[in-house]
Amino acid sequence: MEFSAEMKYVLDSFWLLISGCLVMWMAAGFAMLEAGLVRTKNTTAILTKNITLYALACVAYYYVGYNLMYGNGNDFVGSGLMMYGTSADGHSLLSDFFFQVVFVATAASIVSGTVAERIKFWPFMGFILVLTAVIYPIQGHWSWGGTSLGGMIDGFSDFAGSTIVHSVGGWAALAGVLLLGARKGKFGADGSIHPIPGSNLPLATLGTFVLWLGWFGFNGGSQLALGSKDDVDAISAVIANTNIAACAGALAAMVLTQLLYKKVDLTMVLNGALSGLVAITAGPDYPSMNLAILIGAIGGLLVVLAIPLFDKLKIDDPVGALSVHLVNGIWGTLAVGIFKPDVALFAQIKGIVVIGAFTFLSSLAVWAVLKYTVGIRVSEEEEYNGVDVSEFGLHAYPEFVERQGA
Repeated sequence: MEFSAEMKYVLDSFWLLISGCLVMWMAAGFAMLEAGLVRTKNTTAILTKNITLYALACVAYYYVGYNLMYGNGNDFVGSGLMMYGTSADGHSLLSDFFFQVVFVATAASIVSGTVAERIKFWPFMGFILVLTAVIYPIQGHWSWGGTSLGGMIDGFSDFAGSTIVHSVGGWAALAGVLLLGARKGKFGADGSIHPIPGSNLPLATLGTFVLWLGWFGFNGGSQLALGSKDDVDAISAVIANTNIAACAGALAAMVLTQLLYKKVDLTMVLNGALSGLVAITAGPDYPSMNLAILIGAIGGLLVVLAIPLFDKLKIDDPVGALSVHLVNGIWGTLAVGIFKPDVALFAQIKGIVVIGAFTFLSSLAVWAVLKYTVGIRVSEEEEYNGVDVSEFGLHAYPEFVERQGA
């Protein structure tokens, strides 16, 4: 069946809008996941960060970022793009903007969980402004913007953003946490590691399912079209592969935690599902479902191994975001080069290194400026009492306020 040009325009634009709405709902997933994995005394802070970073990311990307990413400029950065009319892919430019802006907010959300429980609110928001207005769009201009940085990353393939979104968020978060330091009590003077459990596993589980649902729009929408039989077939494969990879990641994490710890660890299973999703995001369009299971399962195994590795390196990540998004963003991008016949592994490695180095170093510079000017960490007393009280004056669970320092 062939649609008219007008009908194809309508269907393609509608699909981007619906997919964007699903991806926007991932903001709720991040909020619930992170709120469940931090302590009760820091819940208001993490929720406030999640809604405000989403709002700031959308405004910053509208005024600055979208033009830098997709405008006509040079190989390094774009400029001068108008958002009205029809895109080169044949859909509404405003629908394209909406779909892209929720991706930016996703990258910003990854940073939130990693620096939780000890970051100052306003310096954090300052970093998010720079990340979403400048850092993310510049690297996006090289890849999805089509310039390949003057040929430096020619052949690099990232269908829906394992590197461009997830690893970028991970690199930005890693730069921040290295300058921020660990939470008090996480590591002993003798080098021992003290687990700090989250406060609400039902909420974290709900957040994981919300993210899982949103991912169907994240990956499915990246087909960027719905107006032909081939598009529908491609979207069907993308969504089926996305779902099965998440299942494989959860099951792999379940089995490995049983083998390593003699018990199934729910938080690892949740992160295993998310790792499968991140891993398949670079290439959900090409593999068979059996291969998608393999990619997702390896993601689930990697997260179980990476979380304690970061602990041993004294890198404190309260929600496991580095292991999920950075490690598995890299793995998923490499998997495309390993398994997809028309993509070279070396091209994938170049893309990972170039985008990762730019994001990490530029983020490190921004975090450093913030640290040595206004400061990025709350005081020891404020951290002990909880950021909810010290920064926001509001308890998330006022009926169940624990004694100070709990």
